[in-house]
Amino acid sequence: MVNILLVEDEKHLRHLIKTYIEKHGFTVYDASNGEMAYDLFLQHHIDLVITDVMMPVMDGFDLASDIRQTNEDVPILMLTALEDMSDKERGFSLGIDDYVVKPVNLRELILRIKALLKRYKIVKEHKIDLANFSMDDRTNSCFLNGKAVNLSNKEFALLFKLLSNPNKIFTREQLMNQIWGPDSESFERTVDTHIKRLREHINCEDFEIVTVRGLGYKAVIL
Repeated sequence: MVNILLVEDEKHLRHLIKTYIEKHGFTVYDASNGEMAYDLFLQHHIDLVITDVMMPVMDGFDLASDIRQTNEDVPILMLTALEDMSDKERGFSLGIDDYVVKPVNLRELILRIKALLKRYKIVKEHKIDLANFSMDDRTNSCFLNGKAVNLSNKEFALLFKLLSNPNKIFTREQLMNQIWGPDSESFERTVDTHIKRLREHINCEDFEIVTVRGLGYKAVIL
């Protein structure tokens, strides 16, 4: 059974979303603020977090930050009435995986939940299998059309990070911290250089590494 943590301070909306998600076979733990939600996150095995942004006691940004310090991989989907790019950039820099803008389309929400859970499964299984391309994080092996592809350790880690989170935007700072480490003396431009090399090494019809202007990069499965 998949456990979802739902955080929304508006009682009617929280009940509506919880009921709809439960009808699709998920178990839902719900909270009205980030502080309550974080306590639930520590008490239960949670597979996905859905959180509002503006909440009393602790907002969605602070909750996401606390969760990311505890768990780097669990998907976080943010419900927001905000379309401002600076808010999205802040969310992505904290490790948010996706946004749904209010008023919430419940059918769209379920589709996004299922997509995020697929990403999470890839991360847990350490394997990516596409039609013509595969990667195994346990053996650092990479194959394109049945032939081994030689990548440096950083190139492999960078590509696996992007492909295991399709359509998720990573800022250069995030990629630097997660691949090179927060204490690395390398510059963010290093990310651009490695992305360029990956594009040169791998010409694959299964995916594309997309530059998101003003933010960073994402992998799109074709």
